[in-house]
Amino acid sequence: MKPLEGVRVLDFTRVLAGPFSTKILADFGAEVIKIEKSGLGDDTRSFGPFQNGLSGYFVFLNSGKKSVELNLKDEKSIQLIKQLVKDVDVVVENFRPGVMKKFGLDYMTLKKEKEDLIYASISGFGQSGVWHQKPAYDLIAQAIGGIMSINGYEDTPPTRVGSSLGDTSAGLYLTIGILTALFHRSRTGEGQQIDVAMADTIYSLLESNIMRYTVDGETPHRIGNRHPISAPLDTYKAKNGYLAIAIANDALFNKFAQVMNREDLIEDSRFYTDFERAFNQKALKLEIENWLKNYSKEQAALILDNEGIPCAEIYNIKEISESNYIKERNMLVQVDQQQYGEFTIPGNPIKLSSLKDKNNNVTRAPALGEHTEELMDQYMNQMVEGGRES
Repeated sequence: MKPLEGVRVLDFTRVLAGPFSTKILADFGAEVIKIEKSGLGDDTRSFGPFQNGLSGYFVFLNSGKKSVELNLKDEKSIQLIKQLVKDVDVVVENFRPGVMKKFGLDYMTLKKEKEDLIYASISGFGQSGVWHQKPAYDLIAQAIGGIMSINGYEDTPPTRVGSSLGDTSAGLYLTIGILTALFHRSRTGEGQQIDVAMADTIYSLLESNIMRYTVDGETPHRIGNRHPISAPLDTYKAKNGYLAIAIANDALFNKFAQVMNREDLIEDSRFYTDFERAFNQKALKLEIENWLKNYSKEQAALILDNEGIPCAEIYNIKEISESNYIKERNMLVQVDQQQYGEFTIPGNPIKLSSLKDKNNNVTRAPALGEHTEELMDQYMNQMVEGGRES
C-alpha cells in the first residue's frame, strides 16, 4: 500500500508548477483527477519532445493521473465539480488569482460543499499583495525573486538558472503545504487554504545571500561558481576539462593540501582559515590549477575521491543519465504508454523503505479525457438523484 492511497485530489493545474506537485502526490498513491480543457487539454500535450506523437514532457508530469475533459465556462460542468468536491480531500489550482472565483470554484465557494476541504494554489506572486495580479512564468519569478542577480559571472548579464526552478520549487513547496495540511486535518478536522507564490519560493532559496544583506547590509552579486564565504569551492581547470571541488572547513583543506603535496599552503597566512581562503580565493585557485594541470579531470577526481575530498567531474545530461549512479538509484523509470511505446522518465527522488518496487509503481499518463465518462456516470447520477430528493 502506498502512503497516500485513499487521498483524492482534484487537479486544475496545467503546464509545470502545479502538475509537478500533483505528480508527487500521484507517485505516492493519491488518486489525482486532472481536469483538462475540452478538446485541447493541458498545454504540455503540445510540448516536445515527442515519441510517436505523444509528448514526453506531458508523460513525465502526469503519469499516474486520471484525465477528465470539462468546460469550466459551462454551468453543468461547474455543478458536476461541486458534486465531486464533496468526495475529494484536496483541490489544487495554478490559475492567476481571481480566475477560479470567476468560475465559481474559489476556496470560499467550495468550502460550502466540503467544510474540511484543503485548497492549494500556486501563482506567480500569491493570492494577495501589490503584485498578486501580475502574470508570471519561471523567467519572471527568477528575475524578480533575486536569483538571476547572483547567477552567472561578474562580467556577464544576469542569468536564468538552467531549469525552471521557479516552477519546480513552487511545486515542491505546495506539496509540503498539502501534506502538512492533511496532517493538521487528521488531528483537528480542519481544512484550509494554501497559498504558494513562485516569487516567494525563489526568494526563500537565496538562503545566506539574504542574511548577508539583512545582517551586513551587503548586496550579493554574481561570482560565477565560487562560494561567497568559503574556499576552495569552485570549478578548477584540469588537463582536459573542469573539476568541481568543495571544501568548507580548515581540517579538510589541510588534508587537501597534503594530497597536493603542498603542506606549505597550510601555514600560508593567506590560506590559514576559511575566511582568509575566501578573501584570497584567486591566488588559491592558481595554486590548485597549477597542481591540476598534471592530471585529467578523471584522474584528479579519482585521487580526491580516494582521500575523501568532495569533488566531481562536471557531467552533461547524457553522462549523468547513463551513469551507474542513476541506474542504482532508480532515477530513470519506464512507463508503458501503450500504442505510443515505453517512455523513460525521471524517477522519484524521495525513497521510502515501504516502497520496494524498482519502478516506483509508476503508471502511465492518461489520454485526454480518458476518465471523463467514468466520472460523468458516477456524479451525473448523483446530481439527478439529488434533484429528485429536493
